[in-house]
This record gives sequence, C-alpha cells and structure tokens, in this order.
Amino acid sequence: MSTSPAFQTRETLKPLSFDPSKLDGLSERLIRSHWENNYGGSVKALANVKARLAQAAGDKDLPPYVYNDLKREHLVRTGSVVLHEVYFDNLGGNGTAGRDERRVIADAFGTFDAWETEFRRIGAGLAGGSGWVVLGFNAHTACPENYWLADHAHGPAATLPLLVMDMYEHSYQMDFGAAAAKYIDAFFKNIQWEAVAVRLAAARATNAGQA
Repeated sequence: MSTSPAFQTRETLKPLSFDPSKLDGLSERLIRSHWENNYGGSVKALANVKARLAQAAGDKDLPPYVYNDLKREHLVRTGSVVLHEVYFDNLGGNGTAGRDERRVIADAFGTFDAWETEFRRIGAGLAGGSGWVVLGFNAHTACPENYWLADHAHGPAATLPLLVMDMYEHSYQMDFGAAAAKYIDAFFKNIQWEAVAVRLAAARATNAGQA
C-alpha cells in the first residue's frame, strides 16, 4: 500500500554545500560531527516517527493522546531537520553581506550594525543552553525580524527563515568549549550571504504574490 505524501519519509541527509575543511575558525571535525550525528540523528528520527504515524493513522483503536505523542515528536523532529538544513546551507561563505541584503536589513533595523548587534546578543543569551537565533522574513509585517527560539518546536508564525544560527552546545563545544562568544564570531566569518539573498528574494516574492 502506498504512503500518502504527508507520511512519506526520507532517511538521506542533505549534503553539505561547502567543503568543511575550508571554513574560517570552525573545524572540519566539529562540522562533520554536527552534520552526521545531530542533524543525521534528527533525519532518521523523523523518518521513524512518520513511518509510525502512517501505521497509527489507520488504527481506530489507538487513543488520541497516544497518537498525539507521535505528533509532538513529528513537530520537534521536523523543526530540527529544517533548522539544521537552513543552518548548514548558510555556512561556507566569506561573511560579507551583499549590498541588497545590507539595505533591506538596515531598512528594518535602522542600520545593518544594529541588526548584527541584536542577533549576536540573542546568541550570547542562549550560550550554555540550547536554542536557535533566526533572522526571519515575517509575512505578517512584511519585514525581517530577529527571533529567539528555545527549541525546535516553537517558531514565529508566518515567518520564513533567512539566516539561522544553531546555539545548541553541540554546535560549538568541540571547538570552543564554553566560549560561545568565539563560536558566534566564527559563525559570522563563515556566513554564506548568497544563500540569505536567495531566501530573501523568495520570501519577498511570495509575500508580494499574497498582497
């Protein structure tokens, strides 16, 4: 019996779009461990959960609260997979934002530096714990905004991620120990702003089409 698209699974990892041995200040060992173990573990877990959901959907005797345990895991694992893929795809660059990205961000935050200061500040506040920092395009306000995410399960409504920084300790501990500020500096040196530009253009086009 075929599985409907909503329950189909994928167990293959999205390849890195850059050479992890050539990042500035982030080791290949760190990146490969993060990609293979943390992101890879989420990909496999999501596939397992969706396969179980496909089976459970046809079980009329399964109590709703048991089914919702699977749906909770579906939400958490989906968030982890998506955010990790966006994170890795916005690495591998030289850290220099293009003129259009700088202008759009400056229009939203007053200056580009004001945006960067807030983004870094959110990351510093997550140090030693877990979560994500996301620059997202909010379709409701038609404006880029920075967001604090405590985990994979909770994100801003009507928002497409433009730039994502992982602040779970697994993203930096191997290289920096507890020195999260050094990781944030290294992250900024390696931002692939071309990827951000593509996401920004797509978000603005989608928003314009819905206006």
